[in-house]
Amino acid sequence: MTDVQRSLVILGAAGDLTRRLLLPGVGQLVASDRGEVLEVIGADQEDWTDEVWRERVRAAFAAGGASGERVDEVVRRARWVRADATSSADMAKTLAACHGVPALYFALPPRVAAASCAALRSVPLPAGTVLALEKPFGADYEGARELNRLLQTLLPEQQVQRVDHFLGKSTVLNLLGLRFANRIFERSWNADDVERVEITYDEALGLEDRAGYYDKAGALVDMIQSHLLQVLGLVAMEPPSSLDAEDLRGNMAQALRACRLRPGTLGRRARYTAGTIDGRPLPSYADEHGVDPARGTEMLAELELVVDNWRWASVPFVLRSGKAVGRARKDVVVQFKHVPHLPTGLTGHPRASRLVISLEPDRLELDVVLNGKHDPFELEDISFAADFHPPDLSAYGEVLHGILTGDPLLSVSGDVAEECWRIVTPALDAWRRDEVPLEEYAAGSSGPPSWGR
Repeated sequence: MTDVQRSLVILGAAGDLTRRLLLPGVGQLVASDRGEVLEVIGADQEDWTDEVWRERVRAAFAAGGASGERVDEVVRRARWVRADATSSADMAKTLAACHGVPALYFALPPRVAAASCAALRSVPLPAGTVLALEKPFGADYEGARELNRLLQTLLPEQQVQRVDHFLGKSTVLNLLGLRFANRIFERSWNADDVERVEITYDEALGLEDRAGYYDKAGALVDMIQSHLLQVLGLVAMEPPSSLDAEDLRGNMAQALRACRLRPGTLGRRARYTAGTIDGRPLPSYADEHGVDPARGTEMLAELELVVDNWRWASVPFVLRSGKAVGRARKDVVVQFKHVPHLPTGLTGHPRASRLVISLEPDRLELDVVLNGKHDPFELEDISFAADFHPPDLSAYGEVLHGILTGDPLLSVSGDVAEECWRIVTPALDAWRRDEVPLEEYAAGSSGPPSWGR
């Protein structure tokens, strides 16, 4: 098996993330035109055999629709290593099992991933090794800074990929083409013409047996601190000179460095009570299995941010994410300002133009004002819509391709990871001190009635 060029080592391979998202993404990538035969090594503390691991890989590939000779060959080569990711000896043993250049994927909780990186300090890393760490990167601002300093002692920055699979979503990537290839949008992409920007990721799903992770993280850390701030960086950044990783990530970092909570606000938080979604009853979050109600974990979070620079001065950016919300909504809404004057004789009460970029499904809508169908002097709202081309790969497939080819374009830079924690820390601290009330909303509703949404 010496012809394998890359070994993908999944630390925490027995976990849910590996089964549901990572392995299907690997299978799609291998089956695609960009795929190649690689070695998939699972590493965890379960006493599995190679055949048990191969069967899990085979099932996950099939669930993702992957098939073909290359896929079969990757399954055949898959191997299992029983290892504790926080043990230097076990990490050395795992690396020794690789026939190709290792790409270590830390499918582990943040604190375990940090301990695993610390264990690598005494382990020689083969040339070309890539480290890929799942979000959230660190458990807080100081933790992210310490982890960055540790990683600097292990590998050069370009060989460290902080994974945020949202950056691999085709719709998020389409933001680049939409903004920078269309003069009509970029000319009005500023505080002169934009009233507000909303980035929302509301799901109808409840906890879904993820209390072990989610009750310790909550909506603010799980979604806003990572995914939605990355989207904000793409929406708010200045045009890059190229799509080279250094240019794109540098401009995102510049936008996020200017980002902070709107003065006088500390965000809003809530958790769901019993309710019904699509005929399916959901218990109160506090009654879900594995939840500690005293922890006060929020299932719905909202922050209002500002980007303090010339382009976006005074424009509110509202980031919101919640679970068990009746009307699922996953989009970026750019709300433009009303025109300063309407000629006398035009009637009606149309709303201002807005651009809606849907993250699921991949769709674009532009709402504009036109003359009415029956009366040319009566204004009405018209919506133009277009579906984006379906992606060849899932978001994880796109991100994994970058990891395996050593291209950090779709990963998060170290300074951005720290900035995201800096932005949310004032709200997190206030929430932990109970300075912001933990409100409630019925599962299946749009949120607390007081939020007026």
